[in-house]
Amino acid sequence: MDNGASSYRRFREDGDEGGLVEIIRDYKDGLILYLNSFVGNIHTAEELAEDTFVLLGLKKPKDKGKGSFKTWLYTIGRNVAIDYLRRNSKRSNISIDDCPELFSDEQNLEKAYIKEERKITLHRALAKLKSEYRQVLWLVYFEDFSTKQAAVVMKKSVHNVETLVYRARKALKSQLELEGFVYEEL
Repeated sequence: MDNGASSYRRFREDGDEGGLVEIIRDYKDGLILYLNSFVGNIHTAEELAEDTFVLLGLKKPKDKGKGSFKTWLYTIGRNVAIDYLRRNSKRSNISIDDCPELFSDEQNLEKAYIKEERKITLHRALAKLKSEYRQVLWLVYFEDFSTKQAAVVMKKSVHNVETLVYRARKALKSQLELEGFVYEEL
């Protein structure tokens, strides 16, 4: 598979709905988590991801092939999120800090608890960073985008993204240290 492009081509040109189903299956979770870095609400991010896939299904925009399919899809999702934020700039959303976290039932509850606490601490620290810091960290470290791909999605130069990654990492480290979290590799 060529990163989703062939599935989209099958859907767009041949009307094969299985292609769209494959795209949704392969990219839904990552897109939701990326959009969550914009809106700070997982439920809203899920709705925005659905809107992105509906847009693909109904309008069938043409992928110009300038980058990877994933980069193109995340750019569409980013634009959907920006439109949402513009429309809803007057409303306030519930912070992720106010939502209780669910813990899975595993054999070693203590390890699972510590791992979950680290995730919560990381997400809280991320939530306190500037929006573009959250976005760039999410794209580069959680989605494994190259700085070039992140630059395309964020509509910035590669140098700007490299600088942004450096500053975002520094800000995240400071925020984590404020919360008492120390990790040698930060």
